[in-house]
Amino acid sequence: MFEDKVVIVTGAGQGIGRQIAIDFAKEGAYVVIADMKEAEAAETLKEITSTKGKAEFMETDVRKPEDIISLMEKTQSLFGPVDILINNAGKGIWKSPLELSVEEWDDVIQTNLRSVFLCSREAAKQMKQKGGGSIVNIASTRASMSEPNSEAYAATKGGIVALTHALAASFSEEGITVNSISPGWIETTNYDELRDVDHEQHWSKRVGTVSDISRACLYLTNPENNFINGENLVIDGGMTRKMIYHH
Repeated sequence: MFEDKVVIVTGAGQGIGRQIAIDFAKEGAYVVIADMKEAEAAETLKEITSTKGKAEFMETDVRKPEDIISLMEKTQSLFGPVDILINNAGKGIWKSPLELSVEEWDDVIQTNLRSVFLCSREAAKQMKQKGGGSIVNIASTRASMSEPNSEAYAATKGGIVALTHALAASFSEEGITVNSISPGWIETTNYDELRDVDHEQHWSKRVGTVSDISRACLYLTNPENNFINGENLVIDGGMTRKMIYHH
């Protein structure tokens, strides 16, 4: 299904992004690992190429428009126009809104939200050449629920959900689908150390894994599923729908 498709995954050096990159490579895609952390990205690249997967690392700071333009140009010159873009790069800062600096706010906004717009715009210019493509933006259940001191992160994730359907509308004439995924609790490092009470918070009776999100990316970017467009898919084991009501 994805044989020789050109796929860019931002923030693919670790966590969810790494698994997405690995799984697209397993399906035969040319995968571009776009990350600013060379050591982590090298691990992703090694894992892909060790099983004869096709991948390339391109150092990219998604806060910089020039880096994004360079990423898209290099990808096209190496593999051809991009077919699939996964906007996964992101960061959070947990700090009281009374103390959060403008610089810290802007850093999170530019990393998580502005990058989604800029990457999508530049990728869409290439997708037009092929008559279509698919974009998936990684948002969060924090777009609709919050803990204290998470304003910048929540604002970006809510913005991604809204930006997703706006881009879907704008790109519809080009045959480009745009959807977002809102992961809930996805444990990326210490799954074996989770407690029963952690798993029991979910109707699915388990905390999520990176593969739960990666499989959804494969599903949403499959051309057979192009009737799903402008949608935000919440993948959280039922956690945000679970009513907590103690008598």
